Amino acid sequence: MNSTVLHRLKRHPLPVVANFRHSLVLCYALPRDILTPLLPPGLVLDSFRDFGFLAIAMVQTEGLRPAFLPQAFGQDFFLSGYRIFARFETKGGRTLRGPRILRSDTDSQRMVRFGNLLTHYQYRLAEVVFSIESKRLKIAITTPRQEADLHVIADLHETTYLPPGSPFSDWHQARLFAGPLPFTFDYEAETNSIVVIEGVRQKWRPRPVNVQVLRSSFFDSAPFRRTRPVLASAFHVADIPYRWKRGVVEPLRQSP
Repeated sequence: MNSTVLHRLKRHPLPVVANFRHSLVLCYALPRDILTPLLPPGLVLDSFRDFGFLAIAMVQTEGLRPAFLPQAFGQDFFLSGYRIFARFETKGGRTLRGPRILRSDTDSQRMVRFGNLLTHYQYRLAEVVFSIESKRLKIAITTPRQEADLHVIADLHETTYLPPGSPFSDWHQARLFAGPLPFTFDYEAETNSIVVIEGVRQKWRPRPVNVQVLRSSFFDSAPFRRTRPVLASAFHVADIPYRWKRGVVEPLRQSP
């Protein structure tokens, strides 16, 4: 398969549907100068005060499949994704908000194979232990070289308290960065374009929860080890129907 066909395949070419059985999102605040260099051309950091934000989304996914296929063809798997909140201005002058994905981990070999064929989401295979009992959610992710090991315990009773040190003043501010946001952004280097994938969700009512993060080795690597990420919020949702539209290619303006 030649390189032209390969990069076109990665444009999220099919509409996709799934159900989020459980989704736990941890949002970390970091200095702008740490996150800005990680964004490709065309995207700018979506910031609040002096911070940018990196979210870790952990999703127990059910029935993921192309939208035109019946549910029997759907795949069940676990996914964790690391993404930076960003903004993009379209050719028409519209400003879109959404994440730029840095890496994704899954317990499904099929998702690694086909996810990396059809997206730029950088899927990697991991071992995942997921359990929920008496409103207590436990997730342990082990990666082959310990580069994104994650161990989290969440109390799913709704809380009224923000994490200590959060830059947000209240949960209303925190919800503005409670992904997923409407759009996800890929960068296509072959054409110097941004691929915009729009998500459509139903019943999206994120509930703030208390979490214990026992291990998160992703922040042990550069550039994150130069700073101390601050947990800004943690949200949980359950049983969310979700749909992703086909990716739309937005060529970037050429430099004069």
